[in-house]
Amino acid sequence: MKRIIRFSKYFLPAAVLSTTIAVFSIVGFLTLGLNLGVDFQAGLLQEIQLVPTAFSLTYNGPGNASISFSRTALDIVISGVGVEEVTDRFAFASYPTQQDLVRALRGIEGIVVSETAPGSISTATFIQSAQSSPMLDASIPFVIHYLPPNATPVRIEDIRASLLPLGTVAVQNLGVPGERRFMIRMEDKEFGNTSGGVPAEKIMAALESNFGRGEVAVTRMDYVGSRFSKQLTDQVGLLTAMTLLLILAYSSIRFKPQYAIGAVIAILNDALVIVAFVVWTRMEFNTTTIAAILTILGYSINGTIVIFDRVRENRRIFPDDAFVDVLNRSITGTLSRSIITTFTTMLAVISLFLFTTGSMKDFALALLVGMTSGVYTTTFIATGFVYFWDVQAKKREKKRLNTAPAKA
Repeated sequence: MKRIIRFSKYFLPAAVLSTTIAVFSIVGFLTLGLNLGVDFQAGLLQEIQLVPTAFSLTYNGPGNASISFSRTALDIVISGVGVEEVTDRFAFASYPTQQDLVRALRGIEGIVVSETAPGSISTATFIQSAQSSPMLDASIPFVIHYLPPNATPVRIEDIRASLLPLGTVAVQNLGVPGERRFMIRMEDKEFGNTSGGVPAEKIMAALESNFGRGEVAVTRMDYVGSRFSKQLTDQVGLLTAMTLLLILAYSSIRFKPQYAIGAVIAILNDALVIVAFVVWTRMEFNTTTIAAILTILGYSINGTIVIFDRVRENRRIFPDDAFVDVLNRSITGTLSRSIITTFTTMLAVISLFLFTTGSMKDFALALLVGMTSGVYTTTFIATGFVYFWDVQAKKREKKRLNTAPAKA
C-alpha cells in the first residue's frame, strides 16, 4: 500500500505563511509601488536602434521627389508641375550591395548620394529612421542606416546613463541583443525638464552625444496620452477580476462552493506572490508581467482542479474515511504528477531565462516564481481552505444538534 503523506499537518502553518506573504505584498505595493514599464506611462514613446549611417540622399532636380523605403525595395517618385511623373523602383534583390544601389541612384537626375559606410555592405541590412521626411530636398537629407554583421550589443545601463540629464526616462530592451533595439518612454511630467527643444529632439541629441552623430535610428515614434494609459491600467484590473470570477463560477459548477472559494484564494495567493516579487525586486511591471500573472493563474487552477477531482473520486471509493484522510490520500496520489509536470515545464522556462534578455527574461523569471508558488498553493492553500471549511461546518452542525429542543 502506498504511504500516505500527512499534508494536513502543514495546513495551518501554510495559512500563516500565505497571510504573511499577502501582507508583505500589499505593504510593498503601498509603500514602494510598482516599477511601471513604458506600457503604463503617459508620454512620448520612441523605439530606437543604435546603428550607423549607411548613406543619405538629397534632391536638387526639377519638380518634387519623394522616397518610399521598405525591407525589400526603395522607390523614388519624381512629380510636380511641368514634370512627367516617374517612379523608379530599386529592389534590393537586384542590388545586393550598397555600391550597386548607390550607382543606380546616382543615375537619377538631381539625386545626390553621400556615402558613409563601405560600399560592400548588404542592402538587406538597411534600416530607415522614422524621423527622415519622405519628401527629398537639397537641405535635409534622407538617412538610411544599416545593422553591421555581428554588432556588439549595447548595455541598457549605457542608454539610461545617456538620458539621465533629461529626468525620469524609462528604457526597455527589444529583440535580441545584437539588434541593439530599445524602447524609450518619457512621461508627461518630465516634458518641462527638457529646455532647449522638444522631447524627441532632446532624446536624440542626448543619445548622439554619447554614441556618435548619425549612429541612432528612430524606428518608431508615438505619443501615448494619459487617457490611454489609464484605460490600459483599468483593463488590466478588469481582465484579472473577470478571470477570477470565471474560475469561481466554473469551480462552483463542477464542485461545491467551498472548493471554488478555495481555488480562488489559492490563485489570489499566487498573484500576490508575483506582485511581492515584482515590487521588492523592482522588476519592471509591464504587459509581459501581466501575461506572466495570467499564465500562472491558469497553470495553478489546472493543478487545483486535478486534486479536487481526486478528492471527489476518493470520497466515493473510501466513504468511511475521515475527510482529512481523503484530502491527504488525494494530495499524495497527485504529488508525482504535480512534480513531473512542474519540472518538465520549468525546463522550458529555464531555457527562456538563460537564453533571452529584456522583458522575455523577466517573463521567464516571473513564471519560475509563479510556478513554484502554484505547486505550494495547490497543495496547501486550496485544499487547506476546504479542510478548514469542513471542520467549521461540522462544528456548526454539532452546535445546532446540541441546542435543538428535544422531542417529547
